[in-house]
Amino acid sequence: MKRTKIVDVLKSTEYGKAVCVKGWVRTHRSSKAVDFIALNDGSTIKNVQIVVDPDACQLCSNTVAAPSLKDVTTGACIAVSGTLVESPAAGQPSEIQATSIEVLGLCDNTYPMQKKGQSFEVMRKNAHLRLRTNTFGAVMRIRHNMAIAIHKYFHDHGFFYFHTPLITASDCEGAGNMFQVTTKNLYDLKKDEQGKIIYDDDFFGEQTSLTVSGQLEGELGATALGAIYTFGPTFRAENSNTPRHLAEFWMIEPEVAFMDQEELMDLEEDFIKYCVQWALDNCQDDLAFLNQMIDKSLIDRLKSVIGTEFVRLPYTKGIEILQEAIKNGHKFEFPCNWGDDLASEHERYLVEQHFKKPVIMTDYPSAIKAFYMKQNVSAEAGSSIGYRGTVAPGPTMQGTDVLFPQIGEIIGGSVREENYDKLMAEINARNMETDKLWWYLDTRRYGSCPHAGFGLGFERLILFVTGMQNIRDVIPFPRTPKTADF
Repeated sequence: MKRTKIVDVLKSTEYGKAVCVKGWVRTHRSSKAVDFIALNDGSTIKNVQIVVDPDACQLCSNTVAAPSLKDVTTGACIAVSGTLVESPAAGQPSEIQATSIEVLGLCDNTYPMQKKGQSFEVMRKNAHLRLRTNTFGAVMRIRHNMAIAIHKYFHDHGFFYFHTPLITASDCEGAGNMFQVTTKNLYDLKKDEQGKIIYDDDFFGEQTSLTVSGQLEGELGATALGAIYTFGPTFRAENSNTPRHLAEFWMIEPEVAFMDQEELMDLEEDFIKYCVQWALDNCQDDLAFLNQMIDKSLIDRLKSVIGTEFVRLPYTKGIEILQEAIKNGHKFEFPCNWGDDLASEHERYLVEQHFKKPVIMTDYPSAIKAFYMKQNVSAEAGSSIGYRGTVAPGPTMQGTDVLFPQIGEIIGGSVREENYDKLMAEINARNMETDKLWWYLDTRRYGSCPHAGFGLGFERLILFVTGMQNIRDVIPFPRTPKTADF
């Protein structure tokens, strides 16, 4: 008999119909007359109940000589044929009266994902098995739906999916935290008189690394196709053991020609609201489970994002608010003077306590932002969006970072500097090497145009949508310092 997914069985009202389901045993309990097996195949957070009469159900296996119901333990994989019937129990519309069970794979008592709850730390050590739990099944199904939402949003809005390289010779962020790619024998490196490694015998003939961002190449696509987006893995060799950092993660990076700062903020807000609404519309069962088991304010928080207009806040005004909070007795671990790069605690204070809604922070000091951002014409902070408050003691960039509750920064964006001379002046002021960026600079020499874009860390979006507390729990196999298992 052809297999039916459990998600479809639970929707069916064709009672009396013969069905076949296959999956993994969540629980197995016995009573005097019958056994009850909760079976899940990953297609839904919900289990289907299998009712087994030991005297009337045939048991077989190609791997077990004489299987018995005692072999059908938590974690075992089975195929069940039986009749779909209406369930007398509350909370489940239907169940299956088993006529035959085939044991496909046994599971012994050392299985670490037993019914009792395990800590997330224990489950990370068993990442190859944690996907079978209710929590991680829900997270991965939501992750899938968010990927679908991203592609649909950009496709429907006229963007082109653009594939940028994973191996690159340039450092987009200029921080140098990159994983090197080489075929050289690390025990016998060829060096010049100054002790620098010579790469002429390496595969690419020059030093190359895994990409930290597809933005620079994405800008090339935008200047040809008008509007593009990338969606792929990126790599950062930061020794950060925090709940918000990974060494390997996925990024969404749209780039749009002829876009100004206001339009960029509109895009950021509309895009992220679309993704959150998609989750509410398409992941109801999984969100309900996570709302009950992980974060009881999750669904309300998601709905609040949809129903509110994001605050658009100049950096200088944000600093004033934070310093006023300090005067009133609020204590921060890190300083927040003008020119400081805000910590997550500052961002969350603005979002969760002061405004109580998402914030798009703009017009950051140039010293704490990347070389490619467009500098504001006026040193007056936020002049481009109507703020006429404190005059900033230095130039500011047209950055647009979206700050979210629970997360802090979830999007980092900016208008890009399209003027060749201004871009070169910024590069020279930072003592950056230009030999790796000649192709990028060419776009400012040959038909340059105003353009803007942003980067959204996919895992941070999943953190927000699922209510999970650690970024290592929203990607199947996290890569962090000293951890590259599975």
